[in-house]
Amino acid sequence: MIDIKVFYVTMIMTNCYLLTDEKTGEMAVVDPGGKSDRLIEYVNSAGGKLKYVILTHGHYDHIGFSKQLADMFGAEVVCPKKTQRFLNDKMLSHAAFHEEFSDIKPYDADILLTEGDTFMLGETEIRFIETPGHTIDSGCYLFDDVLICGDTLFCESYGRTDLPTGDDRDMIASIKRLKELDGNLKVLPGHGMLSDLDHERKYNPLMRRV
Repeated sequence: MIDIKVFYVTMIMTNCYLLTDEKTGEMAVVDPGGKSDRLIEYVNSAGGKLKYVILTHGHYDHIGFSKQLADMFGAEVVCPKKTQRFLNDKMLSHAAFHEEFSDIKPYDADILLTEGDTFMLGETEIRFIETPGHTIDSGCYLFDDVLICGDTLFCESYGRTDLPTGDDRDMIASIKRLKELDGNLKVLPGHGMLSDLDHERKYNPLMRRV
């Protein structure tokens, strides 16, 4: 089982998740779009066993502090294979349009994932699923009874599709796929309130239609 804590980063309040495997103490951080002193202090106080920095997609508010955090703790950056393009292109990640992120340097992730790939955090298996729509590289992470979904699925909403590589048809297909996942998974979005799949099946306007 994985313990989950939420930290809010960037001016637009990106949900940054700290995952800790309860048996081994190994940790991962999901979407560190900006620096959080509280997060860093917590990781240090818990022994500094940060194994991964995990990205859901390549927008600046999700990747902004990823390389720095990984280097700080000797962690590996894990992301969708298609996110590598965003890590090397400030226009694509939109970092170029935000002064506080304009100094983000291109870098190569350590582990690139494609549909169905899995990796272990301690004794917990995490599965990656591709969910394009918000961006071409968007993906979700599934473990235990949890779905970390970045900017694909929000509480009673879903990610915008009008930015580069976004696509309405892809979003519809991705939301349909999430709707059809088994069980009432906890939904951990990239922004806003946490939710669960049963709530979204009932109240999310797009999920109700697909």
